[in-house]
Amino acid sequence: MSALSGFYFVRSEGELIRCRARGRFRKDGLTPLVGDRVVIARDGSDGTICQLLPRKNAFNRPAVANVDYLVMLLSAALPVTDPYLVDRITVRCEKNHCGVLLVLNKCDLDPGEELWRIYARSGYALYPVSAKTGQGVQALRQAIAGKICCFTGNSGVGKSSLINTLAPDLAIPTGEVSQKLGRGRHTTRHVELFDVGSGTLLGDTPGFASFGDENETPILPEELAGLFPEFAPYIGACRFDDCTHRKEPGCALRAAVESGKVHPSRYSSYLRLYDEARKLDRWELEN
Repeated sequence: MSALSGFYFVRSEGELIRCRARGRFRKDGLTPLVGDRVVIARDGSDGTICQLLPRKNAFNRPAVANVDYLVMLLSAALPVTDPYLVDRITVRCEKNHCGVLLVLNKCDLDPGEELWRIYARSGYALYPVSAKTGQGVQALRQAIAGKICCFTGNSGVGKSSLINTLAPDLAIPTGEVSQKLGRGRHTTRHVELFDVGSGTLLGDTPGFASFGDENETPILPEELAGLFPEFAPYIGACRFDDCTHRKEPGCALRAAVESGKVHPSRYSSYLRLYDEARKLDRWELEN
């Protein structure tokens, strides 16, 4: 449920048990993550993690495993969300076989019509929500029922406030948004799962700045288009089998962008991510 200062707090049969990990994990290059399912041995009131069970996915930043949904908060009010940052993270989730829910928060301040247009055809469920007024909260609560979900978004977008609205008993600390900088103070320092009943576990994770690609499995240029769900109908329909969807004639994806079937913002993110992926050193990856 949480990890802090070398201790792992494991929920077992309704009890929270403070555990250490066996030394052999370090030799094997393994580290228990929040969200891991584990086998433990009890030693009085404490315990030892003896085995890590297979994971469905794992992230390094934030350090969490077995996530059913990454719930990503967007906002058109302060702080305004940059779509490229959203797209960078959705691509990472697709690579790690992790579902994504997009939550357009602070709709009481700004409905975020442009963000809605960008993601309405993205293939991701999009929820207009206001943590302040309660708009859309019940629909989101139903969507995450029984799942392990981590909430993320740029600082100040309202992650902790929304979790508090979903589960008022948690009373997670929140921070105000800086009017000067257009961003919030970091109130989340580490990953922790909160049990809100009905099998639902919520994680409040650090903001976008901490959700990086460092030490994650690299994404290669040729696999990138397949990580945008709305691109799927056009992959394989181009004139050339090895189309990169950038400059080639007869590209079905570029035609879809020009006809309005794919939003230009998402395609722009694809091009930017493609250029970044091309910088990867293939020799280093293979060795």
